[in-house]
Amino acid sequence: MSAITRVWLADWEWQCCGEAFAVGDDIDFGIATRSPHLALADTLGPVLVETVDAIESHHEDDFVDRVRGRVLQVHAVTREVVERRSLRRPGHGAPPTAVMPPAGEEWPLIRHEWGNGVGAWVGARPSRYVVEVIPLPDTAVLDPVDGVRLPAAEGEEAPPSFAVPAEDPPPERRTRSFMGWLVDIDEH
Repeated sequence: MSAITRVWLADWEWQCCGEAFAVGDDIDFGIATRSPHLALADTLGPVLVETVDAIESHHEDDFVDRVRGRVLQVHAVTREVVERRSLRRPGHGAPPTAVMPPAGEEWPLIRHEWGNGVGAWVGARPSRYVVEVIPLPDTAVLDPVDGVRLPAAEGEEAPPSFAVPAEDPPPERRTRSFMGWLVDIDEH
């Protein structure tokens, strides 16, 4: 007999070392708990957190509790946040004597490779701003996706542009922030 189980996968945990999978794949998740914690309720909101049956983890111990089965659906979870920018105070960021690149040139970038095809472009550009991110309660949204950590299109990803904007960013803006995935599994 099979049952549908909804499992939470945290973004921070899967960004570094979670294996890619797609809808239709068979999976085997280690389960940290079957009781969603208060932080997850804050992230998802009171209604959506009630739909979560288990929380996956693969950074702690070898979990005895497992969810094994076929992936039926994957939903990317985002929530609305307010980003507030304020100028850095002296001593909290790049020193005032930091050498800026000439006008029109970008800050140097370094590609870091962590193995298994995981890497990122890291810029050396210091920011003039401190950014405070304030989550807005009960704004989680589910977007259906084909899977988790699926490879991007063919070819190497181009480094992001770090060109300094012509004008200062607004002191406050609303945006959506990616939190993780809800995965529905036909458990067997």
